Amino acid sequence: MELLAGRRLAFAEPYVSPVHILRSLAVTACAGPFMLTNEALAARREGRIGTIALLSCGCTAIAWALALGVVLIAIASWATANLGSFEFAG
Repeated sequence: MELLAGRRLAFAEPYVSPVHILRSLAVTACAGPFMLTNEALAARREGRIGTIALLSCGCTAIAWALALGVVLIAIASWATANLGSFEFAG
């Protein structure tokens, strides 16, 4: 995504936009852990957050990524189970 947009992942344009709500939600849901990590590292470099806050952001990003993985596996499992229920008339 960074290569396509030419900017680092962040909770800002072009990834998150009030004009494109659904796209913003999808991008934030999928790339959110990376966005959070980038923002936390940038804030740490600028001295806006401390080590404990950085660790908290890191733990949140890990939990977010794990939850996203569970959701994606559930969706894939549901989709493959439903593929067998379709009958093809031939």
